[in-house]
Amino acid sequence: MAAISPKKGSLASILRSYKSAVTKEARKIDPNFKWQERFHDHIIRNDPEYHRIANYIENNPLKWGKDKFNE
Repeated sequence: MAAISPKKGSLASILRSYKSAVTKEARKIDPNFKWQERFHDHIIRNDPEYHRIANYIENNPLKWGKDKFNE
């Protein structure tokens, strides 16, 4: 089954184009470049969501030692 492409000019389309361009340039430096697994893009839509995500970014590294995927 073929994937459905995002509508031209939509944020999803812009992000797809950006990540494609970054991948192309990054692979010139490191042919093994790949995007982080278990990662998804997210649009921050309001102030409380921004603060929740900022708090996660600031405090998440403290938990890395307990992360089963951290090798």
